[in-house]
Amino acid sequence: MRAVAIAKPAIYRSTVGKKAVMAVSGGVLVLFLIGHMVGNLKIFYGAEDFDHYAHWLRTMGEPAVPYRTLLTLLEVGLVVAVVAHMWSATSLALRARRARPVKYASRKKSHAQGYATHTMRYGGVIIALFIVWHLLDMTFLVVNPAGREATPYERVVQGFAPENWYVTLFYVVAVIMVGLHLAHGTWSAFNSLGLRTPRNNRTLRGVAFALAGVVTLGFLAVPFAVTFGLVS
Repeated sequence: MRAVAIAKPAIYRSTVGKKAVMAVSGGVLVLFLIGHMVGNLKIFYGAEDFDHYAHWLRTMGEPAVPYRTLLTLLEVGLVVAVVAHMWSATSLALRARRARPVKYASRKKSHAQGYATHTMRYGGVIIALFIVWHLLDMTFLVVNPAGREATPYERVVQGFAPENWYVTLFYVVAVIMVGLHLAHGTWSAFNSLGLRTPRNNRTLRGVAFALAGVVTLGFLAVPFAVTFGLVS
């Protein structure tokens, strides 16, 4: 009996389809970053408000759905978005390389292009490592110095305490990489979706960098506040 191969829909094999997957998955991740940043900033309202927010994340939908159901579905959706984003980015990069097998004769490569390429490539690796560490730290609670019995507020404060400066440093580097990735990714999405024109070029670039700047500063505010004693 002959095996029947299941072909992928043409849209997923095309460059346009891969760019659409990359844009949609990227948009999902941007919305997550904004929502996560807003939630993190609740720590400035005090331990009670922050812990209440952390509890709400796990009880969303109760009693209609069991404990942590919606949060788990969100996490699964994020994993799917991350995998789709990485798959589309890798597929597009490989396709571009195959389409240009011979290196340029001239070595006068744009500094901006080279910078963007290295940022997306190595920044992506750092971000992936950061996600794994962050899950072990705040979700599975196996590396946080405060332990499983601590409250979410206590875990954040202990995690970024001055004696754990190396953790804070890693967090800062990862967040900066996220910001650079977000700036370049948003700008590329505007190009890929055909939204950029000579007239709005500067505006869209400003939007991309402004969004990245807000997200970066929002995430950095918490570890810096803990490190310098503004939150304790």
